[in-house]
Amino acid sequence: MNLDQIHNVYFIGIGGIGMSNLARYFKNIGKQVAGYDKTATMLTNELVKSGISIHFEDNVALIPNTFKVENTLVIITPAVPKMHAEWNYFLEKQYVVKKRAEVLGLITKDTFCFAVAGTHGKTTTSGILGHILYESGAEVTAFIGGIVENYNSNLIGNGKKITVVEADEFDRSFLHLHPDIACITSMDADHLDIYGTSDAIQESFVEFADKITDKSKLFITKELPLKGLTVAVNEDADYKAFNVRIIEGSYLFDVQTPTEILKDFRFGLPGKHNLMNAMMAIAMAKIFGTPTEAIARALASFKGIKRRFSYQFKSDNLVYIDDYAHHPTEIDAVHQAVRELYPDKKVLAVFQPHLFSRTKDFVDDFARSLSNFDEVILLDIYPARELPMEGITSQWLLEKMTNKNKELVLKQDLITTILASDAAVIVTIGAGDIGEMVGTIKQALNEIN
Repeated sequence: MNLDQIHNVYFIGIGGIGMSNLARYFKNIGKQVAGYDKTATMLTNELVKSGISIHFEDNVALIPNTFKVENTLVIITPAVPKMHAEWNYFLEKQYVVKKRAEVLGLITKDTFCFAVAGTHGKTTTSGILGHILYESGAEVTAFIGGIVENYNSNLIGNGKKITVVEADEFDRSFLHLHPDIACITSMDADHLDIYGTSDAIQESFVEFADKITDKSKLFITKELPLKGLTVAVNEDADYKAFNVRIIEGSYLFDVQTPTEILKDFRFGLPGKHNLMNAMMAIAMAKIFGTPTEAIARALASFKGIKRRFSYQFKSDNLVYIDDYAHHPTEIDAVHQAVRELYPDKKVLAVFQPHLFSRTKDFVDDFARSLSNFDEVILLDIYPARELPMEGITSQWLLEKMTNKNKELVLKQDLITTILASDAAVIVTIGAGDIGEMVGTIKQALNEIN
């Protein structure tokens, strides 16, 4: 399929974080873009402002009549139900219908592709790398699975020669890509609703790693059972961060590569996991040939990703941080970063579990991770694409937690419950619609401080 011959691109599920950056991309290169989503969000509002037509009713009559079979590409998200009327219409009329991953595959085939894989850390690593390449003057487009604070967008640049993409293991999506340089940040069990076993996930990552035949272009963490160059923080590796210190709220560190020592990188995102993400981006940029000064400059100016340890409120007696963490390992990373920054403060975690299947698969790990906080508020499970499962509830998770300072609350009672807490640090955590509540929580904290 030749993307040059396509005039129109139609998205079913256009408001998703991964779908919307593709929509922005096609708009940028001059295509007519339109789409459907179930509900209006901040993301869909931004797309509409940019001139993209979006409707929120599954209705064939709302598809623009200029979007003909011969000149239109239809892109669907895996979250769309099989009985979706518009999707079935496109199939019946024999439109070209592709998954987002397949379209990214087409785009990366014709560009020099950096692919960032791993069950955690993809979005931040891709954001840092995209920022480094863009700031160094490379002709890059970076597709990011989150809103990069520096650009207020999930798309960086509009170059046609280089792409940075998140290599998503969900639904084995990353096997469609054509990477030239890649990294794998982690291979934890996740998406067991798709894979069945953690062995199946590992096999999928091995298959992805095999796409990089030159192993000097594949970067991995030390514990992964793969061939590639190792990256670490304060441990021996091919690329390692050492002499790590915290100066004025930022990390300052040196980097050892296989050939040289680079001094005094500055990086502002907290937590060892973020330092590891930065190291992956540094290694990939170095092997590509980006000048060290350009890497250091971009790293120091990187502001982070919205909903990835995002500061929402700071006063002398109260801090509010929001994070997208939705897996026990990610919650542990948030906890580590909070404790490093605020070792003597009481920390309240507000968690909205994401997916019944993930809650079921990792309930004991969630209970352990959450119990590390001083106080925990749980919300009901956010279902996303799933139907309820018998017995899989937030109450069940709550009962497994060893921390006695815990409470399950309804969404409408959340702000009252937060305001009643004497915690000095509040963290909201989760990948569901808790993100839509952040502004209201922030406003409530502003009013009492």
